[in-house]
Amino acid sequence: MIYTILEIQDMLREKQTGSRFVHTLGVQYTSACLAMRYGADVEKAQMAGLLHDCAKHMKPEKLLEKSRKHHLEVTHAQERNPFLLHGRVGAYVARTRYGVTDPEILGAVEWHTTGKPDMTLLEKIVFTADYIEPSRDKAPNLSRLRQISFEDLDQAVYEILAQTLDYLKKSPQDIDETTEITYSYYKSLLKRREKNTGE
Repeated sequence: MIYTILEIQDMLREKQTGSRFVHTLGVQYTSACLAMRYGADVEKAQMAGLLHDCAKHMKPEKLLEKSRKHHLEVTHAQERNPFLLHGRVGAYVARTRYGVTDPEILGAVEWHTTGKPDMTLLEKIVFTADYIEPSRDKAPNLSRLRQISFEDLDQAVYEILAQTLDYLKKSPQDIDETTEITYSYYKSLLKRREKNTGE
């Protein structure tokens, strides 16, 4: 069964804490705004933003258990820190629980945490919206990042990845290698673009 956005909002409201649900609505809203800015499908952006954390309420051991049960890929870092799996498990839940079959939406849900090289427009939108949505207030340079996100999405993705890695290096958490690979990809992309345009 395929649910409407409003129906999924009601379902998620029952599963998420108040602050998590506020964040979820913020990502839905910001994803829609970025979609309008960059010419992406607004409804797909709303759906992907709404579902991006649909597995975040699961305990780490449950995320690992679901991943193994349904043969989802688990990296070494994700095995040590199963909370990193909530994007991948979220894509599975979006498909099996909420009836989403669109690969663009499922990809945006799956990669919103680590990112990946050469993300689609929708993947970049949800990845960015997750970081800059209105209820976020802890990350440094948020005002600047919010502005850049509506001017140059690749630059925003790169700076979010740089800040994320900088934060993780100061904490005991393991860094998912996908995030490091993605950072290197976007760093090279921006360097090539600068060289080609002479900026």
